[in-house]
Amino acid sequence: MFKKILIANRGEIALRVIRTCKEMGISTVAVYSTADADSLHVRFADEAVCIGPPKSAESYLNIPNIIAAAEITNADAIHPGYGFLSENAKFSKICGENGIKFIGASPEMIDGMGDKASAKATMEKAGVPVVPGSPGLLKDLAHAKKTAKKVVYPVMIKATAGGGGKGMRVVWSEDEMEDHWNSARQESAAAFGNDGMYMEKFIEEPRHIEIQIAGDCTGKACHMSERDCSIQRRHQKLVEETPSPFMTEELRERMGEAAVRAAEAVKYEGVGTVEFLVDKNRDFYFMEMNTRIQVEHTITEEVINFDLVKEQIKLAAGEKISGKNYYPQLHSIQCRINAEDPFNGFRPSPGKITTYHEPGGHGIRIDTHVYASYVIPPHYDSMISKLITVAQTREEAIKKMERALDEYIIEGIKSTIPFHIQLLKDEKFRAGDFTTKFMETFEIKEN
Repeated sequence: MFKKILIANRGEIALRVIRTCKEMGISTVAVYSTADADSLHVRFADEAVCIGPPKSAESYLNIPNIIAAAEITNADAIHPGYGFLSENAKFSKICGENGIKFIGASPEMIDGMGDKASAKATMEKAGVPVVPGSPGLLKDLAHAKKTAKKVVYPVMIKATAGGGGKGMRVVWSEDEMEDHWNSARQESAAAFGNDGMYMEKFIEEPRHIEIQIAGDCTGKACHMSERDCSIQRRHQKLVEETPSPFMTEELRERMGEAAVRAAEAVKYEGVGTVEFLVDKNRDFYFMEMNTRIQVEHTITEEVINFDLVKEQIKLAAGEKISGKNYYPQLHSIQCRINAEDPFNGFRPSPGKITTYHEPGGHGIRIDTHVYASYVIPPHYDSMISKLITVAQTREEAIKKMERALDEYIIEGIKSTIPFHIQLLKDEKFRAGDFTTKFMETFEIKEN
């Protein structure tokens, strides 16, 4: 087992990893930018190293500085959290070259799963259902039009190096293809330095359901059931829950088996997720594999009583999985509390938190790095905390969340708490009747 782990991240996920390391008897090193000098992850780590100024490119994305911090503190492993360098093949490779274990996927795995076109081909070969579309990258506009006729409109053109909704366009007819083709390529080139495009059938009334998986060094994998991440805005998740209100036992078995096949096909090592789109007929299609811990791993932990970060560290140290699959025994919901103004287009609201009071009681979990007088910096993701409830049923978990949101006091900045309060009162949400398009019609009313 590792003696010392450097956490190459910030905020709540850095603190989350530090807590598990302490319980495992592993020393921790925090890295931080000058903007995060007063963050709790810096305070609670055994050691802390400043790696640069506030700008991410000069601190949390600065590979030489992070490796130097690991070397001067004699860390034998690096945990990348999520975001930043967590799915960066170059970083994974450099860690290995410097004798430091990267607690995440290998460079080859990250490259293979990060390129969506090749990932899709790999999954198809493994017998995992994929969305009908182009067998590889589209050569040009003429190729795109020809492929669309075979796939049948509506279709979606996507950037092969994409993420966060960039380089994606829905095309309803051939008349629209040229304009969307040009704009998607330009956006992808600007965002990712790669204008490669592929095509998929556009799935109507889709739900975004992901399966948590774990794989070990022997090539064996297991799953920890599903999470429904359909409530999202501009491809950014807002609320997640498990089990999915759309799920049946038969569908859970089929999706779980497909996710395990996907993981074993690529000999996946570590903790990750296989993400699927599920249509109104409960047909599901592989979307992508995330080769890291997810923001919403918390709700899976709550319903199966399992520390996923601990499992991640153990697998990286060469330990084997138990071999069994895990199924939800309870119901859990997570609301992402962000420093954003929901009444003003979710505009970021950085600044000083003047008053901070967390809800408490049975079945309430809060993962956060903030406190009263903490200053939310403008340089990073606007997440304040993750508020999680767990109960015997979905209805009880919703009621518990409503009570928790009413108790949660954050003053000095705007937060998404008012949005979540309104969402939980929505009849369609309460009935579990929603898709990834839910937020396109949901109206947020100012009190």
